[in-house]
Amino acid sequence: MSDTNEFKISQIVDNGLMIQMTLIENVTTEPISQKQMIIENVSKKLDSETKEQVMPLLEAILQAQPTIRMKSYQQTQITMSMPKKRYEHIGRPQVGDVLNIDLRKV
Repeated sequence: MSDTNEFKISQIVDNGLMIQMTLIENVTTEPISQKQMIIENVSKKLDSETKEQVMPLLEAILQAQPTIRMKSYQQTQITMSMPKKRYEHIGRPQVGDVLNIDLRKV
């Protein structure tokens, strides 16, 4: 099974002979607020009549709460080291550049 993913370089450490890169999966997600998650979950569990009565009250209660943004996806992170020659051979990518990595069991 092959799973090719894009990873964005978040950090590069150059110690002269070796290069260490930290890569984070290049996935763009829309942040979701805790308020939005609560309203959606309560809404799914109520029938329409109860929803009409409860939702205005719930929204009023949640209005007073601070908005907390939550990540909706856990990203894979990879840290790898390679000889400087190999790093130069792949084009000397910099922080913010995207690399394609093929992950599979062989």
